[in-house]
Amino acid sequence: MRRLELKIPPVAVFLVAGALMWAVARALPKLVLPVPGAAMVATVLAAIGVALGVAGIIAFRRQGTTVHPVHPHKASAVVSEGVYRYTRNPMYLGLALFLLAWAVWLGNLVSLACVPAFIAYITRFQIRPEERALLEKFGPDFGRYMESVSRWL
Repeated sequence: MRRLELKIPPVAVFLVAGALMWAVARALPKLVLPVPGAAMVATVLAAIGVALGVAGIIAFRRQGTTVHPVHPHKASAVVSEGVYRYTRNPMYLGLALFLLAWAVWLGNLVSLACVPAFIAYITRFQIRPEERALLEKFGPDFGRYMESVSRWL
């Protein structure tokens, strides 16, 4: 399974998950997830997701390092400022929150299952390989950062 590591860009995984969620909701319309104020909840979750992703990108740009997720070895700095003080992966967390918003909007229980599946896939095939590459490149600096800030929340 290592051959899948760092191969599929996270945004592509996100788009596939979102499309799958939509297809499931269309195929299984009776599996409803009633959420009071679903539109408002979805809007807030999506806005938080977008804000986290943008904050992550801005922090990377400020440090002058790459945001390209399939080439972590090209990173030039350990980013630990801004949103990175609270989560090591704000861009992936933002995508997950946006998928959660999409699930709430769709209102389908099976669609909701795609969110933890997305998190599991990204953790296994993207985040862990990134962490190995960054530990190899930055050593104790990145190790200390990993000890002080959670992977997701």
